[in-house]
Amino acid sequence: MNEALISLLEVKDLECITVKEICEKAGVNRSTFYLHYEAISDLVNETMENVNKRFLACFTQSEDNFAGKISGKKLEDLILVTHGYLIPYLRFINENKKVYRASFRNPNEMQANVRYRSLKKYILEPILKKFEVPEMRWRYYIAYYIEGTMAIIKEWLNNDCQ
Repeated sequence: MNEALISLLEVKDLECITVKEICEKAGVNRSTFYLHYEAISDLVNETMENVNKRFLACFTQSEDNFAGKISGKKLEDLILVTHGYLIPYLRFINENKKVYRASFRNPNEMQANVRYRSLKKYILEPILKKFEVPEMRWRYYIAYYIEGTMAIIKEWLNNDCQ
């Protein structure tokens, strides 16, 4: 049902998708849907959690492991725009184009902003602290990093990840 939802989100806004459509696309009965979910929003949450787990598995270090070691890292090791961080990220996006296109098409419903909370809390904020950026400026640096990254991903997707 996750893949059926993603496939539908590529062409429709979430509020226009019905349980019937999801079930038809997934090849299951409505009763099967309601056995697992109370509403489509539950399926959306599950789908995004699964995507996040697959995403984190692409990296050699877990998010918690990296986050826990930030204070002991050298400043040059905290620059995340390197091959070591970008290549797994871009490869994952390329392999999951449907998810990312659906997420950009339906940002509120796919809770894109919620997905960045742990990135902000455990990665970006500790890095900004380590670089001694005044806390009153963090929101601007974080917005710049996240919005800039999203703009690059959108552009890359528009060019079919070439």
